[in-house]
Amino acid sequence: MDLGLKDRVYVVTGASRGLGNAAARALASDGAKVVISGRDEKSIGEAAEAIGPGAHGLAADNADPAAAQRLIGEARERFGRFDGILISVGGPPPGFAADNTDEQWQSAFESVFLGAVRLAREAAAELDEGGVIGFVLSGSAHEPVPALTISNGLRPGLAGFAKSLANDLGPRGIRVLGLLPARIDTDRVRELDALSGDADASKAANESRIPLRRYGTPEEFGKTAAFLLSPAASYLTGLMIPVDGGARHGF
Repeated sequence: MDLGLKDRVYVVTGASRGLGNAAARALASDGAKVVISGRDEKSIGEAAEAIGPGAHGLAADNADPAAAQRLIGEARERFGRFDGILISVGGPPPGFAADNTDEQWQSAFESVFLGAVRLAREAAAELDEGGVIGFVLSGSAHEPVPALTISNGLRPGLAGFAKSLANDLGPRGIRVLGLLPARIDTDRVRELDALSGDADASKAANESRIPLRRYGTPEEFGKTAAFLLSPAASYLTGLMIPVDGGARHGF
């Protein structure tokens, strides 16, 4: 199946590793060009080099109000166009309601929530018909995840923003989507499993609750993201799509 990605240009944030990196790799492997960002210049440069000549890395923090303009400007200057953005960011710190500090909430709000809103607004102003804005969210947008109180608080609000944006931008032919990963085998999820004191037991318990009885791979997530960002998904918008092996209990 031709996804229609050849020579299209996307910005992917939080792409030095994890889900953002997997999505950027999948886009590039199907012929797209990608500007990828992460906070560490060395790491994002290495990630871009590993993806190949269709990738360019730029150090940027989603919480920086200037990041959106820099990234989109880099896409136009480097590759001559801008077709879409996938907004990903590292997860906020774990903890229960009584554990997380005001500083942790504020920092997470700036990067996870407000940073994503700014990136999406700037992208919306720059995109033409056929453009797309994607958000990497979490299954916590629907069902709270134990010990991830900050994520449980912020992700549903961001999903609501994404849905509102889809309604606003639909008449211009611009699509907006959210991806809701659950237990994907990334460094982040392995770190969360380790917090229990027995990472293997935690993984086994989580897998037992997933209908497919396993964690997803970053490659599986990346391919899903590439499809949703591609012209092949041109009639899909306003959706929050679980990438979770069936873990979500609702329809």
